[in-house]
Formats: sequence, structure tokens, C-alpha cells
Amino acid sequence: MPAKFNPIKIFSGTASTDLSNKIADSFGTELGDVSLLKFKDGELQPSFNESIRGCDVFIIQSTFSPAENLIELLLMIDAAKRASAHYINVVIPYYGYARQDRKDKPRVSIGAKLIADLIYTAGASRVITMDLHAAQIQGFFTIPVVHLDSSVIFVPYIKQLNLTNLVIASPDIGGTKRAREFASKLNCDIVICDKHRKQANEIEEIRVIGDVKGNHVVIVDDLIDTGNTLIKASEVMLRDGALSVRAFATHPVFSGNALEKLENSNMDEVVVCDTIPLTKQSDKITILSVSNLIARGIHNVYEHESISSLFDMPDSFQKEIKF
Repeated sequence: MPAKFNPIKIFSGTASTDLSNKIADSFGTELGDVSLLKFKDGELQPSFNESIRGCDVFIIQSTFSPAENLIELLLMIDAAKRASAHYINVVIPYYGYARQDRKDKPRVSIGAKLIADLIYTAGASRVITMDLHAAQIQGFFTIPVVHLDSSVIFVPYIKQLNLTNLVIASPDIGGTKRAREFASKLNCDIVICDKHRKQANEIEEIRVIGDVKGNHVVIVDDLIDTGNTLIKASEVMLRDGALSVRAFATHPVFSGNALEKLENSNMDEVVVCDTIPLTKQSDKITILSVSNLIARGIHNVYEHESISSLFDMPDSFQKEIKF
């Protein structure tokens, strides 16, 4: 007799509740019952309020600031392991500390590697994440990593804008590969921003490599932190004759007053995903949900189906998906 699949249960950390509800709804189920006790001294104690013995568990939690979100995720993984879950699949829509992927100066840690080790040591069987700051971070893990690509969400949206003379822009040299992938799918040219920093989060100068005159520019990136790079890049491009500038970035980190600065910028639109919840809405900010894509990823992992099929979805992918 062929073996039956183990039951599937999806749980959410407190940082990603809204997105997790959308993912569960797209998958066609409800979130499992989990609670979080917070002691007076700040210690956290997550607890699964239902049996997960022998289950394939999916825990959804983005690890944006504060660091408590990461600690909560690690404790949930440990709790699932000690509750005898069959597989512990960790869904991290936004993987924090990903920008610390190498030693760019003496005597610093490689935070992305350390976090990967912590997730593995806690007991995770697999990680599902989106648009890592550096794709090679997948190699930091001892366990399988499903690395989802937001271009399957962004490209259909860009197409329906019907922009003539479209140009894709990379905000820095490191994002050239991402820009080329977008340009290939949209059959257009790319330009690259060459930026020089005084220090972290502070841009000294930006120069555009390529011609933007008479073109509608779409800047693509993995995240927006302070927004300074995008704002300065858009100013330079409009000065050089661009007809319009839009920004597409997966993760809206939005540190400090980044949202207000973007609202007051000369960009036509800033499009982000809901991997990190926004506390304030804006007419200039468009939010596209990753819930259907992640739900499909969970489905394919659970059913042992191909993951590569998730990288070339049809333009109707934004429509609701039920399993």
C-alpha cells in the first residue's frame, strides 16, 4: 500500500499574521492555533495549541526588525521539533540580515550565514524565502532552500501599465543581474546606476550608465531601506530626460521616515510586496501580495512537485489560486 502524505499544518508568527492569513486562504486552509506568551522581562515562549506530531509543518515569519521576530521564529522551530513534527518548513518572506553576506571590512560578522546556522540548529528541515539580497546566501544553508522570485508578480503588473519606450534600471552594479532578467522578460534595454557611498545609508553621488532620455524608467531592487538611493536616482534620471520613473522592490523595509520621503519624491509610483507589513498607506505606494506565490510554493513542496515551475508563471498569476 503506498504511503500517505503526512497531514499539513500552517502556522504564523506574530510578525506576519496578515500575510499568513492570505497564504492560508489561497492554499485553501486555515492557520493552525499557536500562541505567544511574553514574560515581564521580555522573554518569549511560543506554544502550539494543537497536536503537530507527524505533521508537515509550515511556519511563516519574516525576520525584519526588531530582533524579537527572529527569536520568536527560532523558538517556534524548536517547539515544533520537540513536538515531533515530521518536517519543519520555515517560510521567511523577508530574510533579515541578508545584507551581511560577506566581510566587506575587517573584524565584522557574516550575519546572513549566522542566521542560516541558527535556523538549521533550531531544527528546520527546509526554508522558503523570497528575493534574497544576494542569491548565494542559499549556499549558507545546510538544508534545502526554495528561493522564490517576485518578478512573476512584478512583470505582469509592469506589462499592464502599457509603457512605451520602457527601460529597466538597476540602482547599483550589484543589481545588474536582476535588471537583466526583468529586461529579458519585458524585451527592453537596461541602464545602471553607479553610486558612491560616504557610509552606510548615505549616498554621495549617483551617475547613470546608459540613456534614459525620452524613456519611461522602472527601477528594480530587492528592498527599499531609507529610500535615499531611489530618490536620488530618480532625480538624476528625470534631469537626464526620463519621461517618468517608477520603483519596484520586493521588501518595504522603510527605515525611519523613508515612507514620507518616497511620498514627497518625484517618482510616479513605488510598487512593493507585502513581505513586511506597512503601518501606513500611501497613494504613491502600491502593494502587491506574494500570498498566491508562496501558497503555490507550499503546495509544490508538500506535494513533491517541481519548484522550477514557479519561476515562469502566466500573467494571470495574480488571480486567486485554490488547491
